[in-house]
Amino acid sequence: MAKVDLAKVGKNVVKSADSGENVELQSLWQEQPVVLFFLRRFGCQVCRWMASEISKLEPDLRASGVSLVGVGPEEVGLQEFKEGGFFKGSIYVDDQKRCYKDLGFKRYTAISVVPAALGKKVRDISSKASAEGIQGNFSGDLLQSGGMLIVAKGGEKVLLHFIQDSPGDLVPLEDISKALGITASVKAGQKPVCNDDVCTR
Repeated sequence: MAKVDLAKVGKNVVKSADSGENVELQSLWQEQPVVLFFLRRFGCQVCRWMASEISKLEPDLRASGVSLVGVGPEEVGLQEFKEGGFFKGSIYVDDQKRCYKDLGFKRYTAISVVPAALGKKVRDISSKASAEGIQGNFSGDLLQSGGMLIVAKGGEKVLLHFIQDSPGDLVPLEDISKALGITASVKAGQKPVCNDDVCTR
């Protein structure tokens, strides 16, 4: 995996979904460690489930002085995402997708996105999300993938850099806790066992 150039990534500007203020990404890790969750889309059902799953860690992260931040690649679907309460951290938008590019989060093609979106991992999470009442839509950029970046306070080092291979890939909660050296009191949600008869998207 390519080494993350924190100095370069940190100079990228993202916009706060709450205040509308533009800030450099590095400002998010100057005072405390940060978990940066890069969503594919705000309207993506699978991303919404992942956001709610990662949010289970928020109380433990906050108690340990760690910031939880979600970043989306565009504003499409942002308001609905906020109103749905899927994510318990701060939300920012990287509408130039510079962070996504610098962190190696790939873009699908119109052809490659179809098998990726219909893969078993995605169907499993989609089924789980539906069971939990989490819905989604197909508005916005369907081709962007996401991932995660965990950075130590002051940008001292990268603690975790994760790039989605499939839209259904996510970092296990215990791996996030381990990267930060904290103990979490939550258990990950169980992804359902899924087959073609019961999983449709």
